[in-house]
Amino acid sequence: MAIIIRLDRVLADRKMQLGELAEQVGITIVNLSNLKTGKVKAIRFSTLNEICRVLNCQPGDIMEYEYSENDYKLLEGPSLE
Repeated sequence: MAIIIRLDRVLADRKMQLGELAEQVGITIVNLSNLKTGKVKAIRFSTLNEICRVLNCQPGDIMEYEYSENDYKLLEGPSLE
């Protein structure tokens, strides 16, 4: 997966526990834990909105795109060999 969830970093910066965030966002700690560990394939914008509201952050603070080796090959273009 190319999208990396950095929720643990933001939680640590805010000195907040996962359970506290789950309660304030209104989702289960299991669902939030699955998001934190990257075990989910999607997130609702309404959930992302609430997480950002509670943590006072931007979506880019908790999500990051990680380039793969394949991405770099695509950027280089076709080989002339």
